[in-house]
Amino acid sequence: MEYHEKEEKWFAVETPFAEEIDQYWGNWGVDSECGELGAVLLRRPGEEIENIKDPARWRWAEAMDPELARKQHDEMARLYREVGGADVFYVEEMRPDRPNAMFMRDLVFMTPEGAIVGRPAIACRRGEERYAAAALARLGVPIVRTITGTGVFEGACAMWVDPETVILGTGVRCNAEGARQVAEVLRAMGVKDILPFPIPYAHAHVDGLMNMVDRDLAIIFPWQTPHDVWKALVDRGIRVIEAPSVEEVKGGSAINVVSLGPHKVLMPAGNPLTRGVLEDEGMQVYEVDISELRKGWGALHCMTAFLKRG
Repeated sequence: MEYHEKEEKWFAVETPFAEEIDQYWGNWGVDSECGELGAVLLRRPGEEIENIKDPARWRWAEAMDPELARKQHDEMARLYREVGGADVFYVEEMRPDRPNAMFMRDLVFMTPEGAIVGRPAIACRRGEERYAAAALARLGVPIVRTITGTGVFEGACAMWVDPETVILGTGVRCNAEGARQVAEVLRAMGVKDILPFPIPYAHAHVDGLMNMVDRDLAIIFPWQTPHDVWKALVDRGIRVIEAPSVEEVKGGSAINVVSLGPHKVLMPAGNPLTRGVLEDEGMQVYEVDISELRKGWGALHCMTAFLKRG
């Protein structure tokens, strides 16, 4: 065969991945906790929450009523669809011995270019991530990293502040190696500032201690939010309000909320003081009863993996 040099001159197309994700993968991507809510990934509690004989083994306060838990979960999903305007997708399969799989944020942290699949820290949750990864693949969501090696990382340890800033909490659910792997991915996507958040003893995740409820508004539990994180938010022009009630934060998951889009937030029912300070800031507040689901020591933000935010 005669060799023709010009036939071998094929050159790479170096368009940034984020600019082509819609074309080749689908309408996915997140760089905010409070942009327009486009799509979420949930796990509706299945057989794994039935017949729980020893709740403490699974880090639960007490066993759930399965039907009531599902009813409350369905109401949360309805509000995401009808108020947030989001598409709701589900992890359809799960190990029958993983009752905490409903807390989907721990398994998936979404970026502008795809999902970081976490590696749960505690033994009773290890392996849930396999089924989250399968659901992402089925939907066509790119998986940009799976935490490996000695790293552990749960998605609720990270929180977007803006497209160039991410809070990254380390502690019992995210070790230094897990944080290094996450930071490596984020910096390649243009994240300039990663704000360290040392998570206090006996706490799991960042979203139990603070949350972004609008692009320029955060709510914090002031006793356990690091000063340096507070200052970094204020320096960026973000208004920071303090949760008004320790009882509501600890007993009602009052700041474990989900933004439904600009100036709209969904929060657990039964936290009137916290609702009041959010409304005073101009937020439109929706409530949902998750009292049964909270027996697993998680709340709205914990149960919701964002796949698309505008």
